[in-house]
Amino acid sequence: MITGVAAGALFLGLCLLGGWWFHLLLIAMALIGYFEFVKMIGCPPAGGSAITGYAAVLGFMMPWDLLGFSAPLSWVQGVWLLMLLFLAITVLTKNKMDIRITALLFIGALYIGTGFSYMAVSRSAPDGNGLFWTFLLLCCIWGSDAGAYFVGKALGKTKLWPAISPNKTVEGAVGGVVIAMAIALIFALISPDLLSLGRALVIGLASAVVGQLGDLVQSAYKRAYGIKDSGSLLPGHGGILDRCDSWIIVFPFVHILMLLPYY
Repeated sequence: MITGVAAGALFLGLCLLGGWWFHLLLIAMALIGYFEFVKMIGCPPAGGSAITGYAAVLGFMMPWDLLGFSAPLSWVQGVWLLMLLFLAITVLTKNKMDIRITALLFIGALYIGTGFSYMAVSRSAPDGNGLFWTFLLLCCIWGSDAGAYFVGKALGKTKLWPAISPNKTVEGAVGGVVIAMAIALIFALISPDLLSLGRALVIGLASAVVGQLGDLVQSAYKRAYGIKDSGSLLPGHGGILDRCDSWIIVFPFVHILMLLPYY
């Protein structure tokens, strides 16, 4: 509880401040998350290949708007060049760092770097309501998590995906979806000029379903590598990826599908 309150206060406080404060926090979280990912797959976290991944995460997180510049590369160009660089590593190391590891490092940089970068995009939304959109998505995710846990504990009987996460139930998942949609509707009722009821329902549904998928993705990785937590930064909570596994899936998803109304 102490860890949760302290970490939550820091995160929400810097989110309220926005700008450089929040962006630097997200950069730190992304780099720590990538460090946890690198350790999880058994790659030396201070090796040259991992350093390439850290640089890629920084590249995805670069706040060009805050710096007053335009990005020198498009997102597609950046991803392709990163892929080429990781492919080249297998050649330059004469397969000491083989394609399986470099492919995972590439996926990790893309997964974590873009996930946290879209959180920054939400906070600096062009319509000036970034705090509203950020809290909307976070509250939907947290509501889904809480709903899935408590409904699952009270009513859960049918296992959702026991091979990946044995404690999750279908009833809990449905409960999480309902709570997330209800929270989104509350946001719409509070600010009807920003968010319609129909769009709120879609955002709540997407946040819950994709957020639970993000949780299962992280569970699958950890089960594959035989670990309980991705890290130990947050006592009682695990690592950054344990806490943010849903965030870094939901935020890109709602932007890529242009579910937020400022698109």
